[in-house]
Amino acid sequence: MGKKALFALFGAMITALAAGAAEKSSALQLVDMAKGASDKLPEAIHNTFTEQQLKQGTAWTGQGADFFFALEASSIPMLYVDDAPGPQMRPVPNSNLWYTTALVTDLGKLHSFYYLVNSEKFGGVLDMPAFAPLSYLLPGVKEGKLSDRITHTSKIYEGMTSEYQIYVPNDYNPNVPAALMVFQDGAGYATRNPDHGVLNVVDNLIHDKKIPVMICVFINPGKVGSKAMRSIEYDTVSDTYDRYLRDEILADVSAKYNIRKDAYSRAIAGLSSGGICAFNAAWFMPDQFSRVLSWIGSFTSIQWHQEPQLTEGGQDYPFKILREPHRNIRVWLQDGSNDLVNQFGSWPMANLTMANALKLKGYDFHLSFGHGTHNPGQGAAELPDEMLWLWRDYDPAKTEQTYQMDDAEKQKPFFRVATLNRQ
Repeated sequence: MGKKALFALFGAMITALAAGAAEKSSALQLVDMAKGASDKLPEAIHNTFTEQQLKQGTAWTGQGADFFFALEASSIPMLYVDDAPGPQMRPVPNSNLWYTTALVTDLGKLHSFYYLVNSEKFGGVLDMPAFAPLSYLLPGVKEGKLSDRITHTSKIYEGMTSEYQIYVPNDYNPNVPAALMVFQDGAGYATRNPDHGVLNVVDNLIHDKKIPVMICVFINPGKVGSKAMRSIEYDTVSDTYDRYLRDEILADVSAKYNIRKDAYSRAIAGLSSGGICAFNAAWFMPDQFSRVLSWIGSFTSIQWHQEPQLTEGGQDYPFKILREPHRNIRVWLQDGSNDLVNQFGSWPMANLTMANALKLKGYDFHLSFGHGTHNPGQGAAELPDEMLWLWRDYDPAKTEQTYQMDDAEKQKPFFRVATLNRQ
């Protein structure tokens, strides 16, 4: 072997060793090292979190009920989880590094944490989901198959190309028509990472026969050349995107798989602009979709225009709900009090107003309103409950159902507001 080749091989070995040494640790690995007082823990902390996260007090990770926290501080920090004192922080000798483990037993919910350092509030996050067992693939549950990305060129949006993937569950039988669920911003959802994805939840619930066997379509926003089309597709209050789904994407999917045509067996989901997009689809085409899941939905004026002619925006939906004919749809809304407020409107106020309008008009709806930011954490943590609620009482022998507000919601008052960040 020549000298150059030898040096190249040696360099590759060093690179591989460095990459291995810098490998991130999982939450459970960090918890185990902490409980065992492993001398490898300091290195694992620095390999897992960035220096910025450690210095800003935002370094955390969790799996199920097991959580691990770390930060750099020159004084003893005190951890608070959901505003309650947490476990005592432990120091790493000869450093400013502190760490601890914690059990967060209220699973399937969004949590928060922060520190007190020198009696001053420091660091923390508002979006810390604790995932329940159904968010992880359970023993004995067989995985379905996720297709490669399929590229589609639209005719309705002239020149627009987009990509989508199709998920076929293990229990799919081509001789039996399957239900359908469509996810906007699909690449984020089409994973087994519970921080955002849905594949584990879908597989677990189908296996337990809690939801019907369904084909899932994960579609990404398109582009025309270099122009991103996401807001035009998702935020525009019209049936254009819905026709694109029905006549192009779902027509192609239905040519490959046996999918039910009744809206009773079809759901649609998205977050942020994808959330209003999901509601758009059911509102304009209740014959295509009757079940809606919206996380941090952008029911605001993003695509409201005065010129060249007045067009409706997402902020108009509460009034459309109140004034237009009732649609036979079931809707789960999720948002948080620390969501966005900007020139397009207030996301929290918009979702509260949507919920009150749906309640006033007798819709079958649910609002899950927490303390989170513009973040998928709460929606993802609650996904098993969302899916169970959305598909509750589904009967494959039926093709339609008149949705009624559930009795628990009927007994509840309308949503009221209070300022949280003013003295």
